[in-house]
Order: sequence, then structure tokens, then C-alpha cells
Amino acid sequence: MAQTNQHPLAGRHFLKMNGLGNDFVILDGRTTPVAVEPAAARAIADRRHGIGFDQLIVLEPSDRADLLMRILNADGSEAGACGNATRCIARLVMDETGRQDAVIETAAGLLSARDAGAWERVTVDMGAPRLGWREIPLGRPCADTRAVPFDAGFAPLLPPTFSAVSMGNPHAIFFVEDIAAQELGRIGPLIEHDALFPERVNVSLAQVTAHDALTLAVWERGAGLTLACGTGACAAAVASHRAGLTGREVAVTLPGGILDIQWQEAGSETGSVLMTGAIARDFEGELPAALFDAGSPA
Repeated sequence: MAQTNQHPLAGRHFLKMNGLGNDFVILDGRTTPVAVEPAAARAIADRRHGIGFDQLIVLEPSDRADLLMRILNADGSEAGACGNATRCIARLVMDETGRQDAVIETAAGLLSARDAGAWERVTVDMGAPRLGWREIPLGRPCADTRAVPFDAGFAPLLPPTFSAVSMGNPHAIFFVEDIAAQELGRIGPLIEHDALFPERVNVSLAQVTAHDALTLAVWERGAGLTLACGTGACAAAVASHRAGLTGREVAVTLPGGILDIQWQEAGSETGSVLMTGAIARDFEGELPAALFDAGSPA
């Protein structure tokens, strides 16, 4: 670890990690359970007065996997999947067990991971994408989720359709010619909360740069702009192949670095999506016990 921070009201040990800059505060509740209310999550997420994170990860025991991973966004809402966090947690499990593999239970299902070599790279099998409008979900029927009509009058540079994919959480991917020409920080929250998305949505702008390469920027529901989004990279790779824009193996460049995505089983839309990328350990410390008391301040 880079450093250790001690708080005078020591209560809960935390570990800070990141996957390509997508950062996490990790609490281990496997031995002593920990309950994190939304208000406490928001306090810890505050980058000025708290620790700061995109997602907070709570580890719990599992009788189906090495452990169960609960995911809270910076706004206190719960997420079903987080690819970058899964890589970080898988690395911790591999370090603990001495194995070269791990199985993580999430709200989106069981995810298997394996060591991918140098630079603490980890590969995670994110499972098959969900492509039907009900399972994404969308708020109205759509026969072809490769091109969902969308009234983007507030952002005229956006195309009139997006591709919808779920990787355990919903994604709307807009293919654009120039990501830099867009204001994702402005349009992201508007699309996230549009009535078309009953569970809100992660919003991606994708730019195809080669038959095996994408550049991506993501507004994550409940977290905002992040340096990297693992499920977003998987969803964009799936969407670009379905649209005939790329092959099934794609290097996705995000502001924080590159994720290598492989959609398995050529000719099939039911193959698993493999995501490979690096993780990093930042620091550890103690959080004040008062944050975990009932009635934590909002």
C-alpha cells in the first residue's frame, strides 16, 4: 500500500483501489458485517471531505463463490455490476488464496476471473450481454436494440438512435464521429434520468477508430463521469460488433487507459464477454465509526 491514514475515531478499515482510474473504497464485511446506509456512502464518496470514490464495495461471505461483492454508487444507490471493481476484488482473492483464479458473486450473477500476467492484469468473464428491451430494461418495446430511436433535441450532435445493452446494468451507447465535440458532463445526466430508462442508464459516447479499436467516454448512473467503466467498455464492444462496426475483439481506450474486450462464440449473441485490464492499489486507512451508526448525517 502507498500509505496508511489513521482517523482519530477509528472504526472500519478500508482499502482504496482503482481499475484504470475508476476508483473504489473497499470494506471487508466477511468476518464482521458492515451496513452502509446511502447517507454514509455519500459522505465517504465526497472527494473534498471524505475519501472519494466512484463506487463503494462491501465484501460479504458467499456459499456460491469466493465472496459476495455489493456495489454502492457515489450517490448511495446500489449497482448490479462493476467490471473494474470485479477485477480489483478478484486480485485480492487471488492474493489471499494463492490461486490464479477467483469467482465473485454479484447482484448480476457469478463472475469468474483469472490472472492475466504482468502489471496486475486480470481477466473477468462478464457473462453474456442482455439484449432484449425488457431485460435491459427499456421503458417501451423495441424490436431492435441495436438502434433505439431517441429524441436528442437538446444535444443535436448526437445521432437519432443509440444501441442498448445490459452487462448486469443498463447502457445506452451513442456512436459519434468526435467524442470531444460532445459535452457528456451536460447531456449524461439528462439521458440517465430520461423516462425511457426505468432503472436509469449509463450513457456512453463511442468513437470507432479501427476495426478492432474504440475510444469511449462514459457517464455512469449514480457516479457521473468516470475515468473508466468496465461494463461500459463491454457494452460498447458488443454494440459496435452488432452494428457491423468492429470485430469481436476490441481494444477500448478510456480516459484512464485501455481495456481489451473479447466477445466469445463467433456468430452468436449469447457468448460471454471477456474483459482484461490492469488494477492498482492506492492506500488504506480507517473510517470513523460514526459513519456506520444509525442515523448518519446525509
